[in-house]
Amino acid sequence: MPQFRTIIEPFRIHSVEPLRMTTEAERAEAVLAAGYNLFGLRASDVLVDLLTDSGTGAMSRDQWAAIQHGDESYAGSPSWFVFRDAVRSLFPFAHVIPTHQGRAAEKILFSVLGGPGKVVPNNTHFDTTRANVEFTGAEAVDLVIAEGLDPSSRHPFKGDMDVERLDAVLTERRDDVPLVMMTVTNNSGGGQPVSLANLHAVREVCDAHGVPLFLDACRFAENAWFIREREQGQGHRDVVDIVREMASLADGMTMSAKKDPLGNIGGWLALDDDALAEQCRALLILTEGFPTYGGLAGRDLEALAQGLREAVQHDYLRYRIRSTAYLGEALADAGIPVVQPIGGHAVYLDARALAPHLSPLQYPGQAVAVALYVAGGVRGCEIGTVMFGRRPDGSEQPAAMDLVRLAIPRRTYTQSHIDYVIEVCRHVADHAEDLPGYRIVTEPAQLRHFTARFEPV
Repeated sequence: MPQFRTIIEPFRIHSVEPLRMTTEAERAEAVLAAGYNLFGLRASDVLVDLLTDSGTGAMSRDQWAAIQHGDESYAGSPSWFVFRDAVRSLFPFAHVIPTHQGRAAEKILFSVLGGPGKVVPNNTHFDTTRANVEFTGAEAVDLVIAEGLDPSSRHPFKGDMDVERLDAVLTERRDDVPLVMMTVTNNSGGGQPVSLANLHAVREVCDAHGVPLFLDACRFAENAWFIREREQGQGHRDVVDIVREMASLADGMTMSAKKDPLGNIGGWLALDDDALAEQCRALLILTEGFPTYGGLAGRDLEALAQGLREAVQHDYLRYRIRSTAYLGEALADAGIPVVQPIGGHAVYLDARALAPHLSPLQYPGQAVAVALYVAGGVRGCEIGTVMFGRRPDGSEQPAAMDLVRLAIPRRTYTQSHIDYVIEVCRHVADHAEDLPGYRIVTEPAQLRHFTARFEPV
């Protein structure tokens, strides 16, 4: 058959949701009322919502049909077994513990394994992971490779962990390390993937020191696709087989099923250790629900089981990764600095390079994100000094990078929406030298980016 260049969406639109068109004046008023925090906006005031890809995607016809099979029995629901078996088909861990979303799995895991004096290495912790580690009094340590901190580097696996640094941490503080985590893909570092070779190397270091390895695996399918596309010797493999190999290298995992499993809610903690699982289930019952539903309705369990089957389909993943790259490549071609190579779930603008007149403590990421919203109603998310600059002792220092994440919800927007986003980004970039900095007026003690209020400097 002829090979055509255009990669089309492997679906047709079944139902539509109207957007409310807004003016720049309306948006300026809305963001002022929200304290210049885009999390504080009403969603109805947003035209193209790229704040997050978490729970914001469109479920398929078959997922909606699966909802009708949902059994709401409190214990032992048939929907639980459908969900458990779907998880184990990809991640064959002995214990699957459902939660209402990924941060609940993190909370349970680190409540059991964390505590003062503990150290948790990761390639790069994301916001809730870091907060759940630090809330217990433990220290969250990031060990991504040097290329992962260079937005312009085109290393194909910038999410990889620095194995030598990991070995040094474990050699020095083995008794303080309850587990090592690997985030796939590495969200804080630009949605960058982790290679199979690096996972094997990390596993070897963990085995040498007798430390378990866990995956923060919420974008596992996108990571597996990048392995198939970029890693030597992997191009012939089915994504399902790659996912299973990734799982085989770990002792457990946390999952936000609002990402690659294509759900609007849900998550799980899965692991092999019987004693640890017993402790985690006790906390689950206390905070989430009975172990066969864990804070989810039976209909959610059914929808997630179907979503897991759809998430590893090659036609879907090819479209998913290519449509994100379409946005990133267009911005790069326009001279807008973006994290390279383009990640799977999002495009990351390098706000520090785009607005070099702003110091990191003037929050260039926040400045660019606010400007995108006011100019065109595009809501992104600051991933930088606002999100990561505050230390556990209350002090502040610049984050490694100041980025603006444009996260693409799954199966939600068309190419014309993305073309519009490109125009808005180009407009903001053309006037970037006029962007004001920001200062924080009020902030909570943790996870300040969600609710802090700002004012322009």
